[in-house]
Amino acid sequence: MSIPLALRRPWLLLRGARADRDRPDLDRLAAIDDPMGFVWAILPHAARTFATSILMLPAAQARTAAVAYLYCRMLDTYEDLGDPADREAALEAFAARMTTLEPPPPAPTTARDDRDRVHLLLVERCRLVDRVFTTLPGADRERIAELVQAMADGMVWSSRRFVEQGGVLIDAEQLSRYCHHVIGEPVLFTLLLVVEAELTVEQRRDALAVGELIQLANITRDVERDLARGVGYHPSLLPHLGRTDAVEPVREARRHLMAAALPHASAYTRLAGQLATKRFSLARASAVLMLLHTDRHYRWCARRIGHPGWRGPDRNGTIVLAALLAAFSRRWSDRVMGRVEHDFLRAAETL
Repeated sequence: MSIPLALRRPWLLLRGARADRDRPDLDRLAAIDDPMGFVWAILPHAARTFATSILMLPAAQARTAAVAYLYCRMLDTYEDLGDPADREAALEAFAARMTTLEPPPPAPTTARDDRDRVHLLLVERCRLVDRVFTTLPGADRERIAELVQAMADGMVWSSRRFVEQGGVLIDAEQLSRYCHHVIGEPVLFTLLLVVEAELTVEQRRDALAVGELIQLANITRDVERDLARGVGYHPSLLPHLGRTDAVEPVREARRHLMAAALPHASAYTRLAGQLATKRFSLARASAVLMLLHTDRHYRWCARRIGHPGWRGPDRNGTIVLAALLAAFSRRWSDRVMGRVEHDFLRAAETL
């Protein structure tokens, strides 16, 4: 008998918090045959901080969001690890197979470390995610297919820009568009899943800004890793592509990217305040959890560039506890998010 998510949630949150993303147990993940069990087991390795936010959602929404995110992670794997000559065809083929559930394009063969290997394992075991996908309501399946298509289109666009421009994005407009494709679309998907109503123009605009805030956290975390593989998300990095010793250029690029990201905190708090108004709200808990993880990252980022930074929770347990309190108290949620917004905006002014 399947155990309800409400009962499994504490264990899944604990397991996710303890997951070693640098050294995943690949043999254990490869041996799982239960589709839903595989989805929950691989999610912390595929989604990082998104995993806990997804688990905070109500059960039906969490299941749909988890499946959607894993498909998006598969697209990322084709984009990050695929042969440049075959990348666009693989992305387009993966999006097209969402209506037929035919076998996906062959997984890339290059992996730099075990973090990459777990992503390749996810592509290779796509059939298990497909089996969960087929159990979802028809409307959710359609939305997931639309999300995958939108992301694939965006990745094809960015892949072409990187090739044409020597490995970098050349301005803020291109960077924003990239972030909108990679994270903005999933944010819009999740909002539609949670509110079950059409979003206003202002809410859509804020959702895309939230996508920038979160995706720029991913980009600022991996500047060195991306540079070593010949990719830069700031034009100043063009002369340093492929290097592993460009300390000062990396610091300056990280500072510019962080300065672009932090002002979007206002969009995050505004959107969360509008969409999580019930007395008890797991969606509100999920929003606080994601923001606190993002806050922790940008505090780390500030230290990397020599900025004095600001205070906030660092332990996973403390972050989860704050999120659980937010589920019961909107006043607590507003206080936590207001503090993060204030810290982000003040840091942005100094950057």
